[in-house]
Amino acid sequence: MRYWLMKSEPSDVSIDDLAGFKEQTVAWYGVRNYQARNFMRDQMQVGDGVLFYHSNCKEPGIAGIAQVSSTAYPDATQFNKKSKYFDEKATQETPRWFNVDVQLVKKIALISIEELKRHPELENMRTLQRGNRLSITPLDPAEWKYITTKLVSK
Repeated sequence: MRYWLMKSEPSDVSIDDLAGFKEQTVAWYGVRNYQARNFMRDQMQVGDGVLFYHSNCKEPGIAGIAQVSSTAYPDATQFNKKSKYFDEKATQETPRWFNVDVQLVKKIALISIEELKRHPELENMRTLQRGNRLSITPLDPAEWKYITTKLVSK
């Protein structure tokens, strides 16, 4: 089992949106970074733990706990000419972009980025590193355990 932090802009898909979706599941579409795509395509497996992170908003931070609920499959938005995620080089035969489905486990009280930075146990967390802008980052099992047992309100 692996653990991930996955960023979503709440103006696109928030934790509350996820809670309202059918089966509380969303396709993690629109990723257009090769490293993040490779994490989904090559490493994520059903059951992996996910910290659902609100980014590019007034108060960024971890808003929920989720899990990967599908293996990777081609991101349909790459084929839709009306989508902002359209990729003219992608074809059905040779897709360039993939996504996984993510399912809500539980919504939590927001753990802000400032709060995360206050804990020396998380100092190596990739999301907190200077210059890191990846929308998907792996978590060390010790980081996952610390956040889910020490920082998540019961």
